[in-house]
Amino acid sequence: MTRKWILAFAVCVVGSVFVWGQDRVPNLPAPPANPPAISLQAPADPGFAALIATCRTSPPPRGAGPGGRGGGPQPPPGPREYTVTAISGVIDAGARWTFLWQEAGNNGDGIVGTNDGALLIAQNDKSSVLRLDANGSTSTVYSDTHTGGSLSISAKGGVFIVQRGLKTAIMQLAPRRAVLANSHQGDPLECAGTNPNDLSADSRGGVYFTQVGVFYANSQGVVARYGMNITPNGIILSADEKRLYVTNGPTLAAFDVQPDGSLTNQREFANLDGGGNGDGLAIDAAGRIYVTSNPGVQVISPEGKYLGIIPAPRGVISVAFGGKDKKTLYVLARGAKDANGAEVANAAQVYSIQMLAHGYMGRAK
Repeated sequence: MTRKWILAFAVCVVGSVFVWGQDRVPNLPAPPANPPAISLQAPADPGFAALIATCRTSPPPRGAGPGGRGGGPQPPPGPREYTVTAISGVIDAGARWTFLWQEAGNNGDGIVGTNDGALLIAQNDKSSVLRLDANGSTSTVYSDTHTGGSLSISAKGGVFIVQRGLKTAIMQLAPRRAVLANSHQGDPLECAGTNPNDLSADSRGGVYFTQVGVFYANSQGVVARYGMNITPNGIILSADEKRLYVTNGPTLAAFDVQPDGSLTNQREFANLDGGGNGDGLAIDAAGRIYVTSNPGVQVISPEGKYLGIIPAPRGVISVAFGGKDKKTLYVLARGAKDANGAEVANAAQVYSIQMLAHGYMGRAK
């Protein structure tokens, strides 16, 4: 065996270990002997039926929507192999996802990147918001969010969350804590159907959110409903706030945003040719839209052209740009392994991948 061959063999082995180490995911720890109480989403609360009985307009059946199409993806069990192919200006071929964080429970539906390179993760089960720093350390930054789910940060730095516990609401967490909206046309938000799902905050102090329809809560908390024949899930504003994108099963819908925040010109904007129903959304500096789905993150041009998919090791439900220069793409995936190596469906994982594209620098999201 020549020295040259030995050196080449060693380089291959070291390279293989490095790649394996980046992709390797530790098992979830064993569940605690006395697990903490899990926050209840509104429909699971014993008081839900009594609240719904007060509705002047009966809500649609749970799980139903005007469009009749499913919402978010149903991730398959277990991790899977993937190969990233190049998307011009978006990502290089061969890029790999890096595991960052995981936790058992219904957590992480709505991640958002901050300007200092951290990631905020809504922990639905714990009614809290976790901060994942660039160095991998975590801390709780907001508590008592009343089963808080998806997060959004406005261009002016306002932090908002959807409260999914009974008497659901759109809550502002920063710069001051206050309920923005908890009713629609005099009824509790529950009367509009199910729970608030995802949201996108604007620079006017208002918030767009999905809940068996598309809604806008203006800065005074007045809620208006938009959208016909649509079953929305993920929602996000364009960087100039002139267009609103909403996932609608296997398609992406768009609305034009008027100066007062109202919506017009609903239309089908793009097909998700990579398969699966769309869920979470992100926008990059070039106006491309990133849509999470079972196969991975699908990329749509500002003109509505399907550009390709960034496959992921698991089905992903939430996506955000962050990190230095916002050139890191983060996703929230469902499922993990427990201490015995068994698959745990009710768990959340965060992965990151390095991009050529970067998030819009003028916004915190």
